[in-house]
Amino acid sequence: MAYIGKSPVIGNFVKLDAITAVNGQAAYTMQNGGSNFTDYESVNQFLVSLNGTIQAPTDSFTVSGSTLTFASNLSTGDVIDFIMVFGNSLSAGTPTDGTVTSAKISYPLTTFSSTGIDDNATSTAMTIDSDEKVGIGTGSPNSTLTVSGDLTVSKTGDNVKADFSNGVNANFRVVTSGAVAQIGPSTASDLVFLSSNAERMRMLAAGGLTFGGDTAAANALDDYEEGTFTPDTNIGFSSVVGEYVKIGKMVHFAIQGTFNAGPGDGSQASSITGLPFSASPGDQLAEIWVVTHNEHVIGQVGGTTIGLKGRGDGVNITRGQIGSKGFQATGTYHVDL
Repeated sequence: MAYIGKSPVIGNFVKLDAITAVNGQAAYTMQNGGSNFTDYESVNQFLVSLNGTIQAPTDSFTVSGSTLTFASNLSTGDVIDFIMVFGNSLSAGTPTDGTVTSAKISYPLTTFSSTGIDDNATSTAMTIDSDEKVGIGTGSPNSTLTVSGDLTVSKTGDNVKADFSNGVNANFRVVTSGAVAQIGPSTASDLVFLSSNAERMRMLAAGGLTFGGDTAAANALDDYEEGTFTPDTNIGFSSVVGEYVKIGKMVHFAIQGTFNAGPGDGSQASSITGLPFSASPGDQLAEIWVVTHNEHVIGQVGGTTIGLKGRGDGVNITRGQIGSKGFQATGTYHVDL
């Protein structure tokens, strides 16, 4: 085979011509067949014996060109037994694709670096099977991703987010932002809660809750709140407290207090104002108990005002009739959203 430059001598060796030691001389010319010898790459290819002792390359001698130089001058009685030069080692180069079989690879592979998935453990940490199913902590994934054990999604900083999408229009998101945790669809989709694979409650995309598989927006519970309010009156209160609970479109209220003294005339109708929500149009009645007179009156609700009327005759209760009296009022009325 032809080569550019020197042809490699692989696995062969050369014994150089004998050299006679000269008293006080350290450097000697190396020859092979009477010609100066330079066919080597490194001092480590040389095997030199002096006085029956193998010499250490670099420490005991060096080579440069065709000159071999001992570390110290030789004497007349020294004997250079032999000088042998071994052939260059051959670099195998890069194997051709597909030529290295598994029998030529030593397992486990523990001394490698990778920018992908590394597993230097003694057990399987992750499996990707032939169906492209991924298992973490299991060697038998039964879905696209099967995790055996706890799954933790974490990130340093705010707004930790995990999205689940069907690639069409339904996206489910879990987000933690500060001290607030958010869960639900990130698109205009209903959120359904199941038990035993049956729908128990649904949160409509437009707002409101339905139950038992009902999906009608008209049947949705879309508001709940409770609180207090401060009623007023055209007579004035010496003391009063009001509470309410609003469920959907229905408002339940309770008021307890004492009216101020009335003006003494029987001409002006008495009323209670300041209800927490404005009533729907139309007459709505509330039950009111006037403690001092030990009798009921009717409260006719309009807007945020209750007009007081006699239960039997429906005639307005005047300010003079109800002044200085204690009362309790409870009622329920309908509002427009």
